[in-house]
Amino acid sequence: MYRIGQSVDIHALVSHRKLILGGVEIPHDKGLKGHSDADALLHAVIESIIGALGKGDIGKHFPDTDEQYRGISSMILLEKTYQMMIDEGYEISNLDALILIEKPKMAPHIPQMKMNIAKVLHCDEDRINVKATRGESLGFVGQEQGVEAHCVVMLKKRG
Repeated sequence: MYRIGQSVDIHALVSHRKLILGGVEIPHDKGLKGHSDADALLHAVIESIIGALGKGDIGKHFPDTDEQYRGISSMILLEKTYQMMIDEGYEISNLDALILIEKPKMAPHIPQMKMNIAKVLHCDEDRINVKATRGESLGFVGQEQGVEAHCVVMLKKRG
């Protein structure tokens, strides 16, 4: 049995925060605003898995009103989501994610992002795809006001 989930996550770019995407700290003069580390890529991955399981959304499981999640690494949240997936009897078939960000370039960081995600989800890296594109100076992404991440995941029943 297969299940598909998809998600979009958006965070504002602000001063005095680290830019963390896919569990990678990326040198930049701005970072993402949020309750946790605000890793928009991992938030989209997490929520797509939760959605595929039919378990609601990221806010239901990791609410931004809960102090235990203040500043938490989204890699830890992904680990908790992986356990939820395993508890339900599923594994990753494949995952495809997209980062929309004007600057900086993501290409040098994507291999590490893929490795981080595959390691936590206990799957081969060839099941994980991460890509990035720019906003071409249009909208909040193009004007460097924020970052948007999309993810589609297919889970398959373990067995």
